[in-house]
Amino acid sequence: MSPLPSGEAVDTAVDVVDTVDVVCLGESMVTFVPSRPGRLADVPSFARGIGGAESNVACGLARAGHSARWISRVGTDGFGEHLVREIAATGVDTAYVQRDPRRPTGIYFRTAGERAVGSEMVDVDGDGGVAASEPLAEVVYYRAGSAAAAMSPALIPRERAWSGRVLHLTGITPALSGDCRALMRELTARAPGRPLVSFDLNYRVSLWQREEGEGVGGESGPAVLLDLARRCDLVFVGEDEAEAVWGVRGPEAIRAALSEPEVLVVKQGGAGATVFARRPNGDGAGDGTGDGTGGGSGEGTDAATATDTVTFEPAPRVDVVAPVGAGDAFAAGFLSGTLRGLPVAERLRHGHLMAAAALTVPGDLGTPPSREHADRLVALDATRWGTLRFGPGWTDLPSPAEKWAETAAVEGPDS
Repeated sequence: MSPLPSGEAVDTAVDVVDTVDVVCLGESMVTFVPSRPGRLADVPSFARGIGGAESNVACGLARAGHSARWISRVGTDGFGEHLVREIAATGVDTAYVQRDPRRPTGIYFRTAGERAVGSEMVDVDGDGGVAASEPLAEVVYYRAGSAAAAMSPALIPRERAWSGRVLHLTGITPALSGDCRALMRELTARAPGRPLVSFDLNYRVSLWQREEGEGVGGESGPAVLLDLARRCDLVFVGEDEAEAVWGVRGPEAIRAALSEPEVLVVKQGGAGATVFARRPNGDGAGDGTGDGTGGGSGEGTDAATATDTVTFEPAPRVDVVAPVGAGDAFAAGFLSGTLRGLPVAERLRHGHLMAAAALTVPGDLGTPPSREHADRLVALDATRWGTLRFGPGWTDLPSPAEKWAETAAVEGPDS
């Protein structure tokens, strides 16, 4: 990897950038997790890890055998050094991560539990917050004024962000600052050379509450997120998120509100996920059998004249260790299937398997099953798929091709 550039005196000249499968752009932070159960006020020590929606996706894809690049900014502090080193260790290209000597790397503290959606966790970016009740996670962010919040079109050349077959973004980045919102609009603009743009809503109400309190040019968080989602080709949104941010309930209603993306993935928690894949003019195209990475430089299919292929895949049962990182892992699995040109149903199953790997470890990043192992699980018929149950360590089990009997630990007792 090349040395990390320092500060804002960044060389933004058009350079020759190697093409990768996926570029993920966004802030990552160092996370501190209590060494034992309890409130943040009571626990005596913490274990250090890393967390960031976009870098989580990049790490998941790299571990699944794809070339992935993470673009961001960190401080010239030990936390930034730790972040870049740990992310690069998974095989992610970090050559275009910038270092800022005047702004810090963000950090946060969290307990175990589900992330709140409609009413966010504690957030003390200088303006306080409201603590969530159990069993929701207690989370405290220290990210205001971070190096990543200074990302802008002037500092992040579009040629670098568009250097993948897919560009993956999330709704966290536009909540960080006005400069970040400008960058997101720049990167989602339809222009020659734009790759397929993937967008995960990742609604963080506390970030938007802070931004709206400081003024966002007359725009609300929900309006900004809806505009960005409509500019993208592939959108991931949780059913609960859509209700919290837009007041829209149910997959069909979410699709009606987001008719523009070629592919819309509605995550439905433990039940599974539904994909709406554009079928232009009813001619059978857009059914998910291609690699889905043709890019978004044109105006796209007219949503008013297109119909959808709708695919639902149930999620397998999981003995959850910690719920953090599952959404990012699901996106990585689905994007992996997209890059491989798999049918939509198989992309969904790969997403579910990657999510199960994340759910069965304490941190954000689980080790995915080998490609052979995952492919054989994905190929199961509906009945056998419905019997699967995953617990800690399941990705270390032999492939079904090698010894199916030893996968009993991932099968339900009623199978």
